[in-house]
Amino acid sequence: MSDRTGGTRRAIITAAGLAEPTASLSGYTVGVTADRRRDELATLLESRGARVVLAPALRIVPIADDAELRAATRACLDTPPDVVLVNTGIGMRGWLEAAEGWGLAEPLRAVLARAYLIGRGPKARAAIRSAGLHDQWSPEGEGYEEVVDHLRARGVAGLTVAMQLHGESQPEYTEALEQAGARVIEVPVYRWAPPTDPAPLHRLVDLITARLVDAVTFTAAPAAQALLRTAGPGAEAVLEALRHDVLAACVGPVTAGPLRRHNVPVVTPARARLSSLVRTIVDELPQRAVSLEVAGHSLTLRGHAAIVDGELRPLAPAPMAVLRALAAVPGHVLSRAALLHALPRGADEHAVEMAVARLRAGLSAPGVIQTVVKRGYRLPV
Repeated sequence: MSDRTGGTRRAIITAAGLAEPTASLSGYTVGVTADRRRDELATLLESRGARVVLAPALRIVPIADDAELRAATRACLDTPPDVVLVNTGIGMRGWLEAAEGWGLAEPLRAVLARAYLIGRGPKARAAIRSAGLHDQWSPEGEGYEEVVDHLRARGVAGLTVAMQLHGESQPEYTEALEQAGARVIEVPVYRWAPPTDPAPLHRLVDLITARLVDAVTFTAAPAAQALLRTAGPGAEAVLEALRHDVLAACVGPVTAGPLRRHNVPVVTPARARLSSLVRTIVDELPQRAVSLEVAGHSLTLRGHAAIVDGELRPLAPAPMAVLRALAAVPGHVLSRAALLHALPRGADEHAVEMAVARLRAGLSAPGVIQTVVKRGYRLPV
């Protein structure tokens, strides 16, 4: 795992500073599962004040020399497709680059120019146009289902459809088109492979399960599937965290598909852009914050920080865990034994006392954490 946190990790942010857009995600931790554009996404999140955890779930392996891609290209030249679905910009560019290396670029371009070209999103359309080609249609929601519905309504019986794959086969859509009477050529331009170093992803699984990240971003559907595979027997615990406590933010509806099939509530931007994804997180996370009035102080809980009377005060995991437990039942007394369950495994009741002491020091707000003699602690409201 790579933690991109800068030197301001423990800095207090004043009310004036907290009102700035650069602090809109201050106090929150966001996991990034992307590989190819992880630095771009991390920079956008950090520019809003977030702490970022980099944990690529997959890496793209080009297959320009792969026999399957060459065979699919030959099939397109031998039986020119009537319809070509371009799923991704990187895939379209990679296909043409590979064909260039085989001396087939111009024949392939000629075949594509005669086909009914569908770009499944803005990046796919941009790649089509940069190749000097013209796209005829694009799904409004960028979903495969829309493409299949459009082609069935248009009529594909007896036609050949070339489908540039998005990292892996999409058998359900291939079968749907074949059932409608089409002959489908799958074009595998690149494939997904496990990350070179799996440790960051394993660590992200632990952080999600422990609720130590506030959101996880996904920019490709296979990344969500890879996260769950990495979790192994703990996959259900990861899903439970994503269903209730950790925000799952996906760049588009196709990416969100695997998580939605597991009944995970997912947020997606209106447009499939990294900047739009970050704006969606900026809009969503603060709405989830717990706010209380405690002992004459206003208190708002963010991921790893509390806003006390307008000032953001970062807290270590143990004090933050105690604060969250107390805030879940304001006014009620929680015993040391009860609070012990909120701390990392292996802690004892002395660790609870230390966490409470550090919490009081971090909040710097007298009376917010009240000791009830021989019973425990509470937030007086």
